[in-house]
Formats: sequence, structure tokens, C-alpha cells
Amino acid sequence: MTTSVLPDEMAARFATARQVADAVLFEGYVLYPYRASAAKNRLRWQFGVLVPPGWGADSAEHSFQRTECLMEPRSGARLSAELRFLRAQRRTVQRVRADGGFETVAELELPDRVLVPWDEGVEERVTAVVDVAALHGEGITVPFSRPAQDETEPVHDADGRLVGRLVRRREEIAGLLRLTATELAGPYAAFRLTATVENTSAWAPDGPADRDAALPRALVASHLLLGLDSGSFLSLTDPPEWARSAVAACRNQHTWPVLAGEPGRADVLLSSPIILEDHPAIAPESPGALYDALEIDEILALRTAALTDQEKREARGTDARAAEVIDLADSMPPEVLERLHGAVRALREVTGPGPTAPEELTPDVPGLRPETPWWDPESDRSVDPVRDRVTIDGRSVGAGSRVRLRPGARRTDAQDLFLHGRDAQVEAVLHDVDGGVHLAVTVDGDPGADIRRAQGRFLYFQPDEVAPLEDA
Repeated sequence: MTTSVLPDEMAARFATARQVADAVLFEGYVLYPYRASAAKNRLRWQFGVLVPPGWGADSAEHSFQRTECLMEPRSGARLSAELRFLRAQRRTVQRVRADGGFETVAELELPDRVLVPWDEGVEERVTAVVDVAALHGEGITVPFSRPAQDETEPVHDADGRLVGRLVRRREEIAGLLRLTATELAGPYAAFRLTATVENTSAWAPDGPADRDAALPRALVASHLLLGLDSGSFLSLTDPPEWARSAVAACRNQHTWPVLAGEPGRADVLLSSPIILEDHPAIAPESPGALYDALEIDEILALRTAALTDQEKREARGTDARAAEVIDLADSMPPEVLERLHGAVRALREVTGPGPTAPEELTPDVPGLRPETPWWDPESDRSVDPVRDRVTIDGRSVGAGSRVRLRPGARRTDAQDLFLHGRDAQVEAVLHDVDGGVHLAVTVDGDPGADIRRAQGRFLYFQPDEVAPLEDA
């Protein structure tokens, strides 16, 4: 049996996860300084955009998302699914003419805001509840559509006179949600769940068309909430040992599923176009949504509060959500702003001295005082970063030696790859506690080399990532 009504208990569980899902839905919706005229607000909707297949074939964006995860449903379990996305609603601004008609304008000035054309986001949801047993074989397919629609909103001045109107246009969209499940081989009663979201809109441009033409027919910031009323999902980030090979075989395209909801539970999963960790959460100090990617609330709040009155008028006229950000920054009390200054979440309360290690477990190392670390390179006379040397390709290399950098022999940091082929000078040979050897170097031509030497802040490479050169 399939229905579109979420059970009350599952609706409550989804509500807990929806705080993070809302952040996904509106990630990058409008960016500081929250004005339509800002350059970074001219290319919008960066995540989870599923475009019509007739337009997306030659674009970098896609018409579908595919989620694969593992679940352990109990007998008779039901799966709830909620697809959420934004629908781009195109808004134009019109002014009243002298004859009583309307004309489209680039902006309409009011005492408290400046109205401008803008694409607003309207939240849409598609829900399905189905017996897990019904997902075998071809599974179930839930088609959905939304008709085209026009709306107008009158605009009045401070005296109540009609001065213009906002005209909003929504284009027709169509899509489908497909759910299937296959049982895994082996002794575990586990299944691979596949959830596919597709934009099936028939629209295609008559000729060359840019992204702006496709956006009103797209599913924007598409993501899924999945829930089991009986059973659990497996983490794809940290699965049990028996499930690692099955997790590695999961194919997730243009989305990534993580455990969501209350920590410690595994009955709700969020499949997001943004990579998240299991059980993601909104910082409790955050006073409200600022919509800016990787937002730092304190900095954004301060900078928003410092906008000029004219800039705030433009932001308020750009979008209702931008107006909420302006009001939030203007009304934030000092104690809330102070709370944004930083938080440490790994502290624990200490009410007395910690336990002392038994005497027989304390290492008996001559000259080692109990209050010093168990290994300190500064006090270990067996190592000397300035005088130590290492043999590379039959050559002795130490401080002052010349080498050519050749990173890439292992999984190298991407920044190091830019230094491939550059010459450098070895400043020290360092040993770690695991017996590894590292070369501290300064790169030829680096204008900050002297500062690096003074501060001891070098670049580090392993011996197989350099080639010895003739010493000067």
C-alpha cells in the first residue's frame, strides 16, 4: 500500500531533521550584502539543481539525482520519503502609469525599500509512504507536476495609494520519485535502497538558451528525507565491518546520504546535494538563517548591521528573506552577538585532579621528568634537525642541501602539486615518533623564505618526494 500522508510519528522525526534540511534547501539562496545588484547574487541556485532533460544535455547540471544506501528494516516496516525542492518564481516590478495602466520598470522606490526584479524560491514537497515489501522488483514510482501560475501583488506607498504591483510567474514543472530495494546476499537481513529523483519536464528551448531560461522549470536544491518506522539505516561514512563492501558498491550521483535526526538514532536519513557528516546539526548559537555559504554568523551579522540605510532598503526590496536578515542584524542584542564570538564543544568539567598513572606504568627513562612529554625532540639527544642527514638516491641530504620537489608519489596535498619541479633548500631533517622522516624546505624564489626561517614555518616533504641536486 502506498500513500502520500506521513504518519504522525514519522512527521515528528522529519521535523527534527528538517532544521538541517532547511539549511540545505536555502544554502546560498541570497548572499551578503543581500542585494540583487550584488555580483555574487547574479548566479544563484548552485546546489542540487535538476534541470529539464531537454536543456541539461549540454550543461554541467543534471536532470536527476540517485541515492543508494543500506537499510535493515524489520518485518512489516514502512518507508516514508519526502522530496523537497525550491521552485524558482520569477518576479517583475511594474509601476502605475498616468492612465492607470502598468509598465514594467527596473526598480520601484518606496520609503522603506527598493523593489527590483528577482527570482524568489517557493518550497515544494512530494511525499510517499510505502511498505518496504512493495519496493522489490520494479518498486514504486511517484510522478508529480505543478501547473504554471501567475500572481499579482499590489504595492502601495506610505499614504496607501497604489503605486505599482509585483507580477510573479511560475512555469510548469514535472518530475518523478522512484523507490526500489534489493536484498543483499549473506546472513544479514539488509537491503540496498535506491531512490531516484528526475526532472521530467517536457520543456526544451527553441534555440540557444542560457541557464536563466531553464531555472523556472528546474527542481532547485533538491534533497530527500527517508525514514523507517521499524528498523534502521546504515552509515555510509562509518558502516559496520560486514557492510563495508556493500557500502562501497553504492552509487550516489549528485547527492550524498547521511544519518539525520536525533544523535544516536538511525531511522532517518537525509540525502543532500551538499556533503555532510552523520547527524549534522545547526550551531545552537546561530540566531537565524543568514543563507550565506559556510556562514560565519558573527562576521555576517556585524557587516550586515554596518550596511548603509540605502543598502538596507535595497536588500529589503530584494527578497522577504533578505529583509528578515536585515531586521535580525539590526535587532540583535549584545549578549546574542557575544555568544557568536566562538564556542568550544570539546570541553569537560574538571572538579579535581585527574587520575594518576600507577607507578609501574610510568616509563623509567633516565633524565625524563614526570611533567615532561613522553617524547620531546628538544630533549632527545638522538635527534638533531640541523645536523641529521638522510640518504636519497645514494646521496646524503641534510640542512643546506639542494633538492628538486617531485610530490605525487603518494596521495599528496593538492597544494603541493603546484610545486612539482621547483627547486628548494633543505632547512632541517625531522623524525616523527613513528620512525618517519620529513624534510623541512624553503622553495627558491619564495619572497617569504626569510620569514619562514625566522618563524620555523616550513613546507614539508618526505624523502621519496624530492630528488637531490648538486649542493651550492
